[in-house]
Amino acid sequence: MSALFWLGALGWALFEVAHVYLIMPMPGSQRAASIDLAYFLHGYRLGFRVLLAALVLAGFAAAWRGRIWRKALVVIALVIAGGITWLANREMAADRMFVQPRTLTMARPTDNTVDPARLVVGVTLNGEARAYPIQFIGYHHQVRDVVGGVPVMVTYCTVCRTGRVFSPSVDGHEESFRLVGMDHFNAMFEDRTTGSWWRQATGQAVVGPRKGARLAELASAQVSLDEWLALYPASLVMQADPAFADRYAKSFDFESGASRSQLTGTDTVSWREKSWVVGIELNGASKAFDWNRLRAEHVINDEVGGTPVVIVLLADEKSFLAFERPDAATRFELRGDSLISDASRHALGDALPPLPPVQASQEFWHSWRTFHPGTERY
Repeated sequence: MSALFWLGALGWALFEVAHVYLIMPMPGSQRAASIDLAYFLHGYRLGFRVLLAALVLAGFAAAWRGRIWRKALVVIALVIAGGITWLANREMAADRMFVQPRTLTMARPTDNTVDPARLVVGVTLNGEARAYPIQFIGYHHQVRDVVGGVPVMVTYCTVCRTGRVFSPSVDGHEESFRLVGMDHFNAMFEDRTTGSWWRQATGQAVVGPRKGARLAELASAQVSLDEWLALYPASLVMQADPAFADRYAKSFDFESGASRSQLTGTDTVSWREKSWVVGIELNGASKAFDWNRLRAEHVINDEVGGTPVVIVLLADEKSFLAFERPDAATRFELRGDSLISDASRHALGDALPPLPPVQASQEFWHSWRTFHPGTERY
């Protein structure tokens, strides 16, 4: 009977380790195709714990009998299993490590306290513009807001270096999400209604009852706050939540690419795992544009999925925008704050006639390649 105790205690500890290992950035865990197993363990975690606890209780009396050293081993086993359980569900739970804002404060430019050199994810809807500093959303991972009367879910994953803005509406109803972990180094959110897991980089449910569903992505741009306010002078700007002031990044290392952290650092050589690319997906096709190439050329005229596009690196050399070109023959170059073609002059942000914006995302190469396996490279 004592064997039941040891089987239950060991099984409990191993279960809690596996439960965390598969959905957190542990050595080797993020490169395995383990999402279905992770979801199974997570979905049936209560059942596993009840079964293993029953084994522990069934064998406890037999394991406890005997000399003092046997009792000591029983206590040590329970402490270890309990400690692992506490760590796995408290200290290492994704939604406890990275918490959504308790107070969302949006300030007018005259009241803004965010450094204008900081990068932001900017959103414009129905004539209203709002900016969300990566310094803040990189910690929170998810910020819920309403822009121009439209509910939005602003997301950011520092391990993928990707910002996405989605409509949180699913099946006609506004859904709630919590950060549950990551898969292939990308943040995953769990919806409250069905417990399905959604990938941040694509907005797609990858496992659970809603598998295959996709959140509608809303247009956004990643630029410096300076450049954003030049384009949208009346934009509101997200401010730091005082409750998390000590958790926000103080340096510019991540934003500038100076960080060499194993998870969030940058490769300076092109087409390495953590090299930066600008990714565009159009008409079922996708293409990655090397950031070093964009810095060298400042303007790239190309096409994605048969649609002519132009990508522009702005004067601060960290902000970028993408537009649809009128046709493949029209090529642009940048002069000052204007895109110049042989046919017309287009002022950025207020072009006449307007160039339709194209959704483009800066991302680590390993992330874009993983979630767009058929991507082309410029």
